[in-house]
Formats: sequence, C-alpha cells, structure tokens
Amino acid sequence: MKTKHHIPSEVLSAYSTGSLPEAFSIIVACHISLCDQCRAEVEAFDTIGGVLIDNEEMANIDLNSFEKTMKLIDKQDNSHLVPSLKSNDIYPTPLKNYFGGSVENIKWKSVGGGIKQAMLLNNKEASARLLSIPPGAQLPDHSHKGLEMTMVLQGSFSDEIDSFYRGDVELGDDHLTHTPKAGMDEHCICIAATEAPLVFNSWLPKLLQPFIRI
Repeated sequence: MKTKHHIPSEVLSAYSTGSLPEAFSIIVACHISLCDQCRAEVEAFDTIGGVLIDNEEMANIDLNSFEKTMKLIDKQDNSHLVPSLKSNDIYPTPLKNYFGGSVENIKWKSVGGGIKQAMLLNNKEASARLLSIPPGAQLPDHSHKGLEMTMVLQGSFSDEIDSFYRGDVELGDDHLTHTPKAGMDEHCICIAATEAPLVFNSWLPKLLQPFIRI
C-alpha cells in the first residue's frame, strides 16, 4: 500500500540539517526507507545544504582541523540513522540497530489491555518506543504537551483524524486529542516518539503513567 501520510517539510529539513532530536530522527530515517517522496525531499534538502556550504566564504582554520574532525567522525556511530532501502522486514534497518538487529532482543513490557511497549531511547530531548497493540484494542484518549510522531510498521490504526497503515506517520501536538484504535486484521506495531509525557483524560492511565513511562 502506498504511503498516504507523510512527514512535513519542516521536519524533513531539520532531519537533513541534523537539528532534529534523535528520537524523531529514528522515525524519519525509517519513513524515508519506505517512502520515495519524502526520501527525495530529504535528498533535495541535502543538496541545498551542500550548495550553501560551497558558497560560504573561506575562513582561516587550524591546519590540523581536518584531521581532528575526521577522528571525531570515526569515533561516532551514526549507522542507526542511515535509511535502508532493501529491507523486507517490518523493522527498517535504522530501527533494528536500536535492538541489536534481532527481534528476539526487543524487550517488550506490558502496559495493560494486551498492549506492550519497548523503550528504544529516552533522554531530555525526547523518547522513542515501540508499541504493540492487539487487533481492535485502543489506547486511552489523550492529548500532548509537545510533539508526538507515530509511524506504523505493521497493521494499522485509526483515530479521529484518519486511518494509518504501514509507512504512514501521524503528527500530534497540544491541539490534538485522540483515541488511537488498532485495526482488526493483525497486531498494530508502531514506533512513537514524544517530547513529553502524554496527557491522559481518564484517571486509571494517569495513575499508571509513572510506571509505564508513556
């Protein structure tokens, strides 16, 4: 099925420039491994960035700066942000690198109602997690304190906005209140990134929130 819900240009631009928090960059990398349209847009942003750099005035730098920079690059592992274009697995390569490449390494934990989550990343900027939702099950209705980005890896879910399938991305903010519900065909597996904890509207999820860290 062709991707219907894409990532906004401003988010793709931030990804291209490296200013997007890592949790959201994971989702962008996964999405562009499946979506030709957004991948082409990121490549265009990369090209523009390269032209701007080429047009910058020369600056006086230390003769050893290039060597020092290359050493710093060699020490960093950014492979988890490189999109895969060939994976037939439901988990794109940028995501698989966060759990050692094997689905057996995913540390699922129950959050109630048959729903499970696996934390991938949690820092002061944002958090990223996998969610597994049984067919027909729904998350409690909630709103957001900041940006939420959710991408479907398997199955589907629907809410007050639309229906979302593999590769589709939904963005939510403090203007969105919704109740996502998994499709009936199979488990819905998503990757979700959030800037802040969700704002639940019922008392039980609020009570459990400190323990399930959503």
